[in-house]
Amino acid sequence: MANNYQLGYAAGRPQMYDVESREQKGKRIIKTLENFFGKDELRNKTVLDVGASTGIIDNVLTDEFKNVIGIDIDKEALSHARKNFRKKNLKFRIGDAMKLDFPNNNFDIVVCAHVYEHVPDPKNLFKEIHRVLKSGGVCYLAAVNALWPWEPHYDLPFLSWLPKSLGNIYVKFTGKASMYYETPHNYWQLRAMIKNTGFKIYEYTDKIIDDPEKFGYPRNWSFLRSVSFFVRFLSPTLFWLIEK
Repeated sequence: MANNYQLGYAAGRPQMYDVESREQKGKRIIKTLENFFGKDELRNKTVLDVGASTGIIDNVLTDEFKNVIGIDIDKEALSHARKNFRKKNLKFRIGDAMKLDFPNNNFDIVVCAHVYEHVPDPKNLFKEIHRVLKSGGVCYLAAVNALWPWEPHYDLPFLSWLPKSLGNIYVKFTGKASMYYETPHNYWQLRAMIKNTGFKIYEYTDKIIDDPEKFGYPRNWSFLRSVSFFVRFLSPTLFWLIEK
């Protein structure tokens, strides 16, 4: 069950309303899925975005996919989405990732970008994503990596390295929050959880580093090529496609 912090998540984060950066994220998702399926195949695909928030990313996705549905528990953010983005192949719904209100085998693609660490039970999240995906369908996963030393939600060093009890003290002492709500996992923890859910994992973190421009990222990322094997485990964000 979501707490009040998650119910109004976008309200205190101006970046969720930043059109330019959110549209860039949407274009990167498209490029990654093009690489997997082939560009010509995307027009026939249906997409569920779990954690649609303000809807900016989903508005971009509609240009390439047959239908897009975005869900979130943040009513204020979804109100913004519905007001600003109206297309025949785009819908927004209030919905809880812990219990997706869709039939089994319903979507070709699920987008799950920076969501898993916010939910109370990430294993259940991946079970639900697996359930609603068609056989051979994939989830685009952009996942915060607990091994990255700078915690992105609170802008604090080493926060995600601490036990939850110490993390709660840390964010409260620094005045960032009353408790550490998120629960990031490291590469190995996340991989084990997803494989146990029944997914096949396709690594894209190192693919992106090897050819960043191909996937819509800055050219200067290419300096990481020489250590791409290690970046796979230590990257601030892990990029995977996981297939049912």
